[in-house]
Amino acid sequence: MIHITLPDGSLREYDQPLSVYELAASIGFALAKAAVAGRVDGVLVDCGFVIQGDARVSIVTPQEPDGLEILRRSCALMLAMAVKQLHPSVLLLKGSALGDGFFYEFALQRTLTLADLIPIEVRMRMLAATNHSIRQRPLSATEQHSVYCMGDSEYLSKGPHVPATKVLQAFVLDHVGGTSLQRIYGTCWPSQEELERWRTPPQVMLVNIDERQIAFTQSVTEQLRRSGIHAHVDLRNEKIAHKIRVHSERSVPYLLVVGEKEKHGGFVSVRSCSGEDFGRMKIDQVCGFLHPKDCGV
Repeated sequence: MIHITLPDGSLREYDQPLSVYELAASIGFALAKAAVAGRVDGVLVDCGFVIQGDARVSIVTPQEPDGLEILRRSCALMLAMAVKQLHPSVLLLKGSALGDGFFYEFALQRTLTLADLIPIEVRMRMLAATNHSIRQRPLSATEQHSVYCMGDSEYLSKGPHVPATKVLQAFVLDHVGGTSLQRIYGTCWPSQEELERWRTPPQVMLVNIDERQIAFTQSVTEQLRRSGIHAHVDLRNEKIAHKIRVHSERSVPYLLVVGEKEKHGGFVSVRSCSGEDFGRMKIDQVCGFLHPKDCGV
């Protein structure tokens, strides 16, 4: 007998091993439909992971941060498949969730433009509608990185991933950058409604100088959102001057810049789209500066 302890402390008994998805289905149809992964004794696993013995298990959905990251990571995988189908000579390198979205990096003989994103996004929607399964292939004795199968192709990728592409519906590609090594960026959300809400003009845009500030910049973004501020984050692998110029031209009211000094000091540099410099501020100061009513200031 296998004993499964759920997050609310309730205990369920099963007479044989079962997958995370089967566990979710035994709890309820809606939960199984929403499941993108599981957490078994604190470890994130795919829905196909088989629970062999007593464990503490929770079902992960896109409504929690880990689930949303998995959704976006899987969308990056679907992006890779679409690019490979449209450009067979492409060399796929790496992809992942990033900030509010995802990216995939690759090498291609010609430089892609924004116009090239249209057929790629169309192909991604076809792949989502076809509902390809995404499953992890067992590793051989010499392999060190997880391999996921989607369609007839295999991809080196960190997991977990969603069980199938049908859950990847609310996404859009919005940027391509680089020359010899190119990256396509996009965003993905659990629902079209959430995607449309994200696409409304933000009150503030956070930008990092390089990848060393990614985690801190994302955490500041989440703090501002919890305070009722409509914040976006740009973690693309682009020069900071370019990111500032682009978002200033788009008339984003305020830009929050994060470098190493800001990260270690726990603050951000605040400027307006017109170039006015408000100096460095702690996060609670930023919150009060941008939205004093919601911040209790």
